[in-house]
Amino acid sequence: MYVPLQGERGPFGVLGMNSLRDQAFSEDDLRFAEAVANVLSASVRRHQIESRLAYMAEFDALTGLPNRNLLQDRLTQTVAQAHRRGEQGAVLFIDLDRFKLINDTLGHHVGDALIAEVGRRLMQCVRSVDTVGRVSGDEFGVVLSELSHADDAAIVAQKILAALARPFDLEGTEAYVTASIGISVFPADGEDAETLLKNADMAMYRAKEMTRNAYCFFTAELNQRSLTRLQLNTDLRRAMERGEFALYYQPKVDLHDGRLLGVEALLRWHHPARGMVMPAEFIPALEDSGLILPVGEWVLAEACAQLRRWQAQGLGAVPVAVNLSAKQFHRPDLDALVRRVLAGEGVAPGLIELEITESCLMSDPEEAVRVLGSLRRAGLKISVDDFGTGYSSLSYLTRLPLNSLKIDRSFVRDAATSREAASIVRSVIDMAHNLHFTVVAEGVESDEQVAFLRRHGCDLGQGYLFGLPVPAEQLVALLGRAA
Repeated sequence: MYVPLQGERGPFGVLGMNSLRDQAFSEDDLRFAEAVANVLSASVRRHQIESRLAYMAEFDALTGLPNRNLLQDRLTQTVAQAHRRGEQGAVLFIDLDRFKLINDTLGHHVGDALIAEVGRRLMQCVRSVDTVGRVSGDEFGVVLSELSHADDAAIVAQKILAALARPFDLEGTEAYVTASIGISVFPADGEDAETLLKNADMAMYRAKEMTRNAYCFFTAELNQRSLTRLQLNTDLRRAMERGEFALYYQPKVDLHDGRLLGVEALLRWHHPARGMVMPAEFIPALEDSGLILPVGEWVLAEACAQLRRWQAQGLGAVPVAVNLSAKQFHRPDLDALVRRVLAGEGVAPGLIELEITESCLMSDPEEAVRVLGSLRRAGLKISVDDFGTGYSSLSYLTRLPLNSLKIDRSFVRDAATSREAASIVRSVIDMAHNLHFTVVAEGVESDEQVAFLRRHGCDLGQGYLFGLPVPAEQLVALLGRAA
């Protein structure tokens, strides 16, 4: 016997009663089943209504995002977790610029469609651990957790501004919308949700007062750092156009007889106003902005061109090592790019050595095996830079088609004085030689370090003891002796 369970929009289920005997149920049994079904239906409808009301109390009906209450609650939880873990995070308060104009000219239904699309784009700019909410009207909030640096909030703000800069298709009408973003950081700018939202709101208004379509930190210090970072990115773009980058070369020598066996090409930036800018300052900015791709291609081409110039002068043809960043290594056309540059400059592949950090290789070991295999088949040499600072799997290390390992300078520096560092260096040398890799020690600065490295069979050394990074023309004397 079957009795339907009725909902607001028709049957949503069936109550079944079964017996092994034929003609087992009477009319009274049917009425009883119907009474039970009515009770079940009423209970389910009540639960659905309660769930809908609970959802409406916490989520925005238009965007499906958390509303202000739920956003504030999640912010409270995030702040508490950050306090326990000693972490930091940020709140972004986002207000659409001149949204009223959209409502007034195209109608509120079009404005609603815009708000819904803005919510979707904001969700695409954050991680799964972050929260996006609609505060009210055209205002949104974003809670960012587990930030390594407070400045990282600016990166998300830039992504949001870029996402909103794309045109919106509003019922066949193309519209453009900008936003002003205020950022407060916890725990520096407050330790409770209400204070953080208020401070982010204040910073948002300052962004509106400045230029609109911008972001502003609540604290003056972070604000200045963000402005400095923005100026740095602008200067770097101009540096590429104006030819302000240069390559310096640092020798790599045989630790046993002192012969020059190679050089490493190192990027330098001559800023027109600031002079020489330290690589530690501008290399991360190149990475963050994506400029590392065109700049990295220029470095490879310039190193090849310099090799050709040295050869034309009758100087020794020693291999030149070029560093690859993580973004360069993961570009799908890397092997084709390298082949094209080498062919264009007419340089033998065996004279170019690509240096890749250990952590970069281990982020996707299977892909690293494929990419490095392709580069080795093209005739290039491959070296692992900063070895010892990552977490290499020995099973993958044996599969990687490498030529050499470079022991990180932090271990070399302490090898003569620290038992632990000495043990690591000895282990790396033994392991590398067993795998038929050449071993290069970075950051060699003293005779004591050289004696230790020689004693344990290290092949090459690189560091201030053997030579500072210098322009190509200052390396001519050393290359002449290597000829």
